[in-house]
Amino acid sequence: MAKSTKQWYASWFDTPYYHILYKDRDYSEAQGFMDNLTSYLNLPEGGKILDLACGKGRHSIYLNKLGYNVTGVDLSEQSIKHAKQFENDTLKFDVHDMTKPYPETFDAVFNLFTSFGYFKDDTCNLKTISAIKAELNTFGFGVIDFMNVNYVIDHLVSEDVKTVNGIDFYQKRSVKDGYIVKDISFEFDGEHHEFQEQVKALTLSDFKTLFDEADVHLLEVFGDYKLQKYHHKTSERLIMIFK
Repeated sequence: MAKSTKQWYASWFDTPYYHILYKDRDYSEAQGFMDNLTSYLNLPEGGKILDLACGKGRHSIYLNKLGYNVTGVDLSEQSIKHAKQFENDTLKFDVHDMTKPYPETFDAVFNLFTSFGYFKDDTCNLKTISAIKAELNTFGFGVIDFMNVNYVIDHLVSEDVKTVNGIDFYQKRSVKDGYIVKDISFEFDGEHHEFQEQVKALTLSDFKTLFDEADVHLLEVFGDYKLQKYHHKTSERLIMIFK
């Protein structure tokens, strides 16, 4: 089995298997989150939103249906190729590295569903937040929706098997060197595949340090997609609004 020389996310996210494994994510919950978030931020009618690390664009498409002018960007060329079929006058997709500022400004920049903390180089986390700051217009808001690592570690399932589309995905989870790690292995068409996900176990305190370094101001913290108050032990999410 050949090992990819790409960063894990650049190779894994570009495979069809990633999208098969996570095909049953709760999109009705995600759409409710978008409704709640855009309402809370009171974004202008037809306002511009940048969906950072948009994947195949499902949430960009929904935000566009709500009436916003949306740009979805992702490092995965395959995901953006898929998303481009849904483009219209107020919805576009682009391959883009989120550690670099996109050459437009927006009323809001959304980084959703733990699409942060993938990098081996810690400076890339700071670069991403600095890029978001550069992408906001005068009245714009940045939003990072991350896992609450305290909750995740307390509820970590060390091993399980998930069967999707006839593929048995063997998953092993651990905490190593400040990262939450998931090892994924499976067989398909007689070939063995192995991938690993690594996400930096960033706490609210870690994000506050990054925000200070990037000179952005944390405005509000929520603990779930209904925008209820964040609690460091019991909240499933860490949703931060800043500018």
